[in-house]
Amino acid sequence: MRLLGGFKVSALVALAIPAILALTAISTLADASPSRTGLPGDPNKGQTLYLQNCATCHGANLEGGIGATLNPIDKLPGVANPLDPTFMINIITIGRIHQPGDPKQVDMPPKGGNTNLTDQDVRDLAAYIIQQNQTPAGSGPLPAGELAKRTILWVGIGIIAMVFVTYLLAQYNMRWIARRAAARRR
Repeated sequence: MRLLGGFKVSALVALAIPAILALTAISTLADASPSRTGLPGDPNKGQTLYLQNCATCHGANLEGGIGATLNPIDKLPGVANPLDPTFMINIITIGRIHQPGDPKQVDMPPKGGNTNLTDQDVRDLAAYIIQQNQTPAGSGPLPAGELAKRTILWVGIGIIAMVFVTYLLAQYNMRWIARRAAARRR
């Protein structure tokens, strides 16, 4: 059977099935995966460490205070990317003496003044700050209810598409069987 423009139904189905399945899988997996790759440490541990060690100066929500604003992170003169993991780890580890043009005129002590922080703790803190800057301030991962609604929507679309494809294939098979039966009667 031909559609508008000379496309065959089978060609349309052959393109539509993989496209619908891929769209369903990608959208569901993209929202379901809260983890971020390329972080120097564990942002969940970093959040705990941040609240214990850094929130006094940088604010509970990274909004700044005595220290620099960390989400969105303050731009520093002469620093191309303040969210570079190496730069972030160095700043936390060795501290920073304020420079002309810095948004705050306060020095940051090495390890925020807590010499008990390990190298892994510093990497976890850096991971938390970087992760928070990858998500705009005030937003976070989708709530469970919203994620469930979106998943149900895309699974429903996938089911409807499969029913439609099954219908088209059944129609094609019935025509093929009828042609074969007619050919045998001759």
